[in-house]
Amino acid sequence: MRLLVIEDNRDILANLADYLGLKGYTVDCAADGLTGLHLAATQHYDLIVLDVMLPGLDGFGLCRRLRESERSDVPIIMLTARDALDDRLRGFETGADDYLTKPFALPELAARIEAVLKRARGGGRELRVGDLRYDLDTLAVSRAGQDLHPGPIGLKLLAVLMQKSPAVVRREVLEEALWGDSPPDSDSLRSHVHALRQLIDKPFPTPLLHTVHGIGYRLAEH
Repeated sequence: MRLLVIEDNRDILANLADYLGLKGYTVDCAADGLTGLHLAATQHYDLIVLDVMLPGLDGFGLCRRLRESERSDVPIIMLTARDALDDRLRGFETGADDYLTKPFALPELAARIEAVLKRARGGGRELRVGDLRYDLDTLAVSRAGQDLHPGPIGLKLLAVLMQKSPAVVRREVLEEALWGDSPPDSDSLRSHVHALRQLIDKPFPTPLLHTVHGIGYRLAEH
């Protein structure tokens, strides 16, 4: 799952990124509203953690603009030091899914994130990249509505690539995820990537699985 954290306090931002990273999320950060809006509008995120008091564009304005854009369905949790009822209501009116008042405990934020994500995905856990879908609960994989059937290694490989999308995943990271500290010969990963590409890309007009030569692989629409 990929999160965007928008917070102008650098210490809080670093703490949130470190903690959420340890919880297994991929975290991007922005320290002002305009940078946050650019990232939110150009990248895919499963959820945004959004501070209200931001330079350039405040959280209320950013939330409203996202709700009026093609990113209108991304879940948003607002953070603020202001606990007045009017402020909380304004947050919900601009489209926030949840509202957390500072100071807060990091485990509470993690619990709120999981709850909002669960509501957003209807109680299931689904990874999405373009028209590719992977239900982590049922292990069902489909693209453009067509059911696909990767093997056990293919499912593991697909999960890592989709969770990190659109970032490049290094070869050694993929090998460790698949085989731990005892990877087989160097051609094994290449063979599994080739098999996965034949399954999820070859029958379709637009490739999703890209090789970054000398580094690793990425799963993305572009």
